[in-house]
Amino acid sequence: MKPALSKGLRCAIYTRKSTEHNLDLEFNSLDAQREACEAYIKSQAHEGWRLIPQHFDDGAFSGAALERPALQALLDLVRTRKVDVIVVYKVDRLTRSLADFAKLVELFDENNVSFVSVTQSFNTTSSMGRLTLNVLLSFAQFEREVIGERVRDKIAASKRKGLWVGGPIPLGYASRDKKLIIVPEEAETIRLIFKLYLELGSVRRLAEELNRRGIRTKRQVLSSGRSRGGGSFWVGPLRHLLKNRFYVGEVAYKGEIHPGEHEAILDRALFEAVQEKLKDGAVVREISRSRSASILSGKLFDDRGSRMSPSHANKRGIRYRYYVTQAVLQGRPVEAGSVARASAPDLEGIVIKGLREHLACAEATQAAIESEDRELIDRHIERIVVRPDIIEVLLKDSAPDPQAQNAESESSGDPEREYLAPITLALPWSVPVFQLPKGILHAPAATHAMTIKTRDTLLTAIARAKRWVDDLASGNAASFADIAEREGKVERHIRFLAPLAFVSPRAVAAIADGNVSADLTVSELAKALPLSWAEQDSRLTEPKI
Repeated sequence: MKPALSKGLRCAIYTRKSTEHNLDLEFNSLDAQREACEAYIKSQAHEGWRLIPQHFDDGAFSGAALERPALQALLDLVRTRKVDVIVVYKVDRLTRSLADFAKLVELFDENNVSFVSVTQSFNTTSSMGRLTLNVLLSFAQFEREVIGERVRDKIAASKRKGLWVGGPIPLGYASRDKKLIIVPEEAETIRLIFKLYLELGSVRRLAEELNRRGIRTKRQVLSSGRSRGGGSFWVGPLRHLLKNRFYVGEVAYKGEIHPGEHEAILDRALFEAVQEKLKDGAVVREISRSRSASILSGKLFDDRGSRMSPSHANKRGIRYRYYVTQAVLQGRPVEAGSVARASAPDLEGIVIKGLREHLACAEATQAAIESEDRELIDRHIERIVVRPDIIEVLLKDSAPDPQAQNAESESSGDPEREYLAPITLALPWSVPVFQLPKGILHAPAATHAMTIKTRDTLLTAIARAKRWVDDLASGNAASFADIAEREGKVERHIRFLAPLAFVSPRAVAAIADGNVSADLTVSELAKALPLSWAEQDSRLTEPKI
């Protein structure tokens, strides 16, 4: 965005395509964009322009956001001042959002970087040029929003007609000529799942029973050639499966139920019996939650969207409460957020204090401010996200129209009800660095702590071992030799690390928190891993494994 460009300018080409359509062709849209940009750079060779060798191509990424791998890699070069000019085919290849474009312009100006659109002529050094550019981006954003509205309208119309509009295919069905047909073997699995739930009465026990029987989730091969699914059942997805009205021949869309064109797998009596049992379980869980001391339960999440559940540990007759992310509890530590475990009293104290201070500033009634902690949280808080340096508290939107407050409070009979504008409170805090495996804070020890690199290496090895074992169980791999060939390793290496798949969830959580020996290595863990989870937990928390 600078008017004067010096000699010897390093140029980077950025290309983008919104969909996967035709990306597998030998010469696709990304290649066409790059060819045009290369020709333009060659035409500026007399000005000292030269193309850097790196490619920055985002295939199947929307221009609505900046979270694109190639674009982020390019912006890293901008921040380190390793590029002088960014060349694009059209401005909307860079972004279709005016707000995002403003951020990019600011970043480019800070690092003395210019950009060029080879098919659009404008000069960003003048006010008229910037106006022209903003007009172009306004139309690009308008086009994106119109396309989005059109797609949403088409999906809504199709759903109302009971049509399947794409997406992940539910277990029990297969796609043929863009229509869903029943797969007999998978349909029997669906019926078994629903019957087992009525017998066991618990989604968690159902997941354990399905995994014990070796029943796996649906395996699908994506257009990219990669496969997904075929693994163990988890409580969350299993509960969603049990509520899926697709299995009784219906399509749900935005709270509405429409008859589907696909054939039902379940008879309605079985499905409704499962729904009643799920409702009863929800009531029991709600009563249990209301009696629990963990007042943030159900509203707390880590920064990767995983729910944080209450847990506790007893030591010398004292109970220590904390919240731990479900990703760790379910043996998926690599999917956990930045904060995998946190002290319950600390989190609750910060949230309650911040909420009361906000209500006081909002001139809430004294009775509302002095309400019980649980009542205060249930009434005002929608969601809480825990990050390493901040706690984000999303407040409920009670009444956006302030003129209706008095009338509505009188008609509701609740004079203490507050009417707060939708807002997110940002409450500063810091994650305790030194933490015992059961959430007890203590002062730094004389011994050195585990490094982040060591922790990540251990967790990555455990996650890979779990994936290998899941592949063997689901038939995605026939033997350790197949896995070794796929991974580019020797079979002995795969067999040596495979037992890491059976590290206990509590031990994984201890590793994720850095609460094991700082000298622990992958080899030592694989060699000394006992079969008993209880023994694993006790040995991993000793100074040496």
